[in-house]
Amino acid sequence: MDEPGAGRRRQNEVYRAGVFGHRPLVPIAARKLQARAKRALNARAYAYVAGGAGDEATQRANRAAFDRWAVVPRVLRDVSSRDPSIELFGRRLPGPLLLGPVGALELVHDEADLAVARAAASVGVPMVFSNQASVSMEECAAAMGDAPRWFQLYWSTSDELVESLVGRAEAAGCDAIVVTLDTTMLGWRPRDLDLGHLPFALGKGIAQYTSDPVFRRLVAERVANAGPREPQPRPTPAALRALVGMARAWPGSIRDNLRSPLPRAAVETFLGIYSRPSITWTDLACLRSRTRLPILLKGVLHPDDARRALDEGADGVVVSTHGGRQVDRSIAALDALPEVVGAVAGRAPVLLDSGVRSGADVFVAVALGARAVLLGRPFAWGLALAGEDGVRQVISDVLGEFDLTLGLTGHTAVDQLSPDILRRVG
Repeated sequence: MDEPGAGRRRQNEVYRAGVFGHRPLVPIAARKLQARAKRALNARAYAYVAGGAGDEATQRANRAAFDRWAVVPRVLRDVSSRDPSIELFGRRLPGPLLLGPVGALELVHDEADLAVARAAASVGVPMVFSNQASVSMEECAAAMGDAPRWFQLYWSTSDELVESLVGRAEAAGCDAIVVTLDTTMLGWRPRDLDLGHLPFALGKGIAQYTSDPVFRRLVAERVANAGPREPQPRPTPAALRALVGMARAWPGSIRDNLRSPLPRAAVETFLGIYSRPSITWTDLACLRSRTRLPILLKGVLHPDDARRALDEGADGVVVSTHGGRQVDRSIAALDALPEVVGAVAGRAPVLLDSGVRSGADVFVAVALGARAVLLGRPFAWGLALAGEDGVRQVISDVLGEFDLTLGLTGHTAVDQLSPDILRRVG
């Protein structure tokens, strides 16, 4: 059991620990991992992470798309030494894997993004800082050393705030900006609607904003320009809990914040400027002129949009349905991938997220042309169950399975993968 490779090393860790009666911290199989997390989380937290748009047909389609492809292994090839690493924007990564942006992680664990940042850095996998993080990008970056990280950008109605966030990402050592285009408005999410729960309205997931000087100025201006406050209804226990949550989200002591209008104004300001449905290609050109970092557009599903993205100065695209959270009955991300790859024609890297649950899924996506994939919900479930260690295990498990799948199908490097090694079975 001493052969090299991430997969064998991970197996060795598990089986050797098993000799002493120890099992993995979190379930390794994706379905069991999610089921265990569901039992551990409250209804609001689980619904926010697990939920999708509408009837969640897009979520199901994302998974079904992987089931339509089968790998055809080859045998009698020397696969004793494998290299699952890739190069992406000047970084050598241990595998074709990044941690995608997941907002409001404080719902699932107190350390939230900070635990994810430490886990990602320990393995060398890039973390994409969420624009809706619970911990500022600066604090996460400080915990990561020189490990790779990217920043996800939601385009606010304030261009000045957008510019500030991008500048902070550059200063925090981010390697790329990922502009999320499929969330100019929140999708119709019945699980959250049934519970009347939007974490941002409670001050959760807005740390990138409350730590931003432009946003803080906008909040102060809102308070200064506010007229007389209308009479408020008698407070309920839920309302009081919400006020405490808002107070915690704003810098400073909770006691002072409970007496200050700023925390509530911060939430109101955020809800007013969160995203801009009027964003167009012109705005991308403006962003291109304001940053030296590579820009990737996330949410691209149509080949014509992919072509234009590169023509307009983007450095890559992410084929994504936002995990099925925005448009119900959308084309599955994996189904859209081959046409987008064809349209890009090698001019820039194409990444994929939505529906990825395992190392075998990563293998299929890469074979279909993705340079790398973004992992989402699985690491959030690991975080919910075991914090930083849970995230680290999920990453290691996915990388380990990818490495073993690479070797067991007769391959020793990522650049050997292509659609020719797959068969469509559905």
